[in-house]
Amino acid sequence: MKDDQSSARSKDNEEFAEERSITSRERARSQLNAEVEAFLARGGAINEIDPEVTADPPRKPQPKYGSRPI
Repeated sequence: MKDDQSSARSKDNEEFAEERSITSRERARSQLNAEVEAFLARGGAINEIDPEVTADPPRKPQPKYGSRPI
């Protein structure tokens, strides 16, 4: 029964971009703006990261030729 409720809830929350209306987008934007303002009012800070910065630095290639045992 719990799985039925969670799957129904996920279907209700799932909105595709094509199905969103202008009013639902405006509502989402205003909610996001309110949450950001509340975060900043509590002393939170927003850091801007440079576009070329990545979370995972490039790795050295690993040779895989002949890695399987005979």
